[in-house]
Amino acid sequence: MSKSAMTFEKSVLAQARLHQLIPGGAHTYSRGSDQFPEDMTPVLVRGRGARVEDLDGNWLIEYGMGLRSITLGHGYQPVVDAVCNAAAEGVSFSRPSMWELRAAEDFLEQVPGTDMVKFAKNGSDVTTAAVKLARAATGRDLVAICGTQPFFSVDDWFIASGQMKAGIPSAYGSLTVRFNYNDLPSSQRLFDAYPDQIAAVILEPATATEEPAPGFLEGLRSMTEKHGAVLIFDEMITGMRWSRHGAECLYGVTPDLSTWGKAIGNGFSVSALAGKRELMEIGGLNTDAPRVFLLSTTHGAETTGLAAYLAVSTAYAERDVVAEMELQGTKLRAGLMQVAKDCGMEQHVIFAGRPSCMIFVTKDHNGEPSQAFRTLFLQELLRRGVLGQSLVISAAHTDVDIDQTIDAAAEALEVYARAIEAGSTDGLLAGRPVAPAIREFAEPRRLTPNNHH
Repeated sequence: MSKSAMTFEKSVLAQARLHQLIPGGAHTYSRGSDQFPEDMTPVLVRGRGARVEDLDGNWLIEYGMGLRSITLGHGYQPVVDAVCNAAAEGVSFSRPSMWELRAAEDFLEQVPGTDMVKFAKNGSDVTTAAVKLARAATGRDLVAICGTQPFFSVDDWFIASGQMKAGIPSAYGSLTVRFNYNDLPSSQRLFDAYPDQIAAVILEPATATEEPAPGFLEGLRSMTEKHGAVLIFDEMITGMRWSRHGAECLYGVTPDLSTWGKAIGNGFSVSALAGKRELMEIGGLNTDAPRVFLLSTTHGAETTGLAAYLAVSTAYAERDVVAEMELQGTKLRAGLMQVAKDCGMEQHVIFAGRPSCMIFVTKDHNGEPSQAFRTLFLQELLRRGVLGQSLVISAAHTDVDIDQTIDAAAEALEVYARAIEAGSTDGLLAGRPVAPAIREFAEPRRLTPNNHH
């Protein structure tokens, strides 16, 4: 944890090699080197609990673990054991396995209001499948997405509505319309503007920084029923972080379809599409309507992902994992807010969101959001052994982890305060600022310690 001992030389060299072999140097844009301070791009070799070790031998306290998919900690033994035992008995067969039956029974018991479930390997698979079901069931083409939420799928139906449209036929962009979270009139305007054309309304029921206003989700439920559209809840993040049973149960609003991933496998690859029988069966055998090619994947029923889900579900049934995350997150937020106040930075570094899904907002000397100041804070945390693009916690974060994070943040904020006083990060920030993960054009990035490309 010593600032002076923290170096990333081996990781920087490995990152340069990754850029030579892998487009973007990572398999997820938010994991890219442009998301981290320059020459501070740890390449990881292992994780234990809430800590990870990089190639240089640095042990770092990690937040947002596995892009928010890790709630029980790295190497959580009951999940590891279940996966190993399943793998030893075979991972893929020519017929359904008992893992599929057990996982389906467990999931449908876990999420009341759902009749059927189908498993896949990533979130985009199941959100796209949900949209396809909605279009088939309604005979309509338009999809209404919550435009104030960042991401739903890597597939064309969604990506065409964003900035990175290269390679996607322009026609897709005309099939997506937007409404705003906690703004029922914006949804009603869409139904008024496109009568009998909207197949589905898709949104996250809540986010780290936005809880549903009273009546908002209920209003969407009534509106979609009135206009014959399918209501889809994206529970990728909220599922098993807001509640074991999903945010839909927490808020008491049942969608027609819901999509799940991330925490249901504690980092192992498994996702789920769940919903009402009359919709799900359109992709099955018991239907008189034209069948939907729903989810037909080689690895959707692969046994280790399903075994991971079942072990995670067991852990959640045996202990209140959500409450553990809320408790530790509350401790972390209180400590961080106090050290920010102590150094007069509470208006410049703002810790926000649900305790189990906390983020931070960085502002410059003028009070404006700033990527350069964000990078400075990330840099100073990294120098003190904290890997934190966010402060999304897990049940594996101990009091020691939290205390050390607060201490690291206190020192980082002292540096931040000097930059605020100077009105610039010049002389304090070692390299270029981080960039938005999803953007149309790339910017020059240093890929090796000595060369620019």
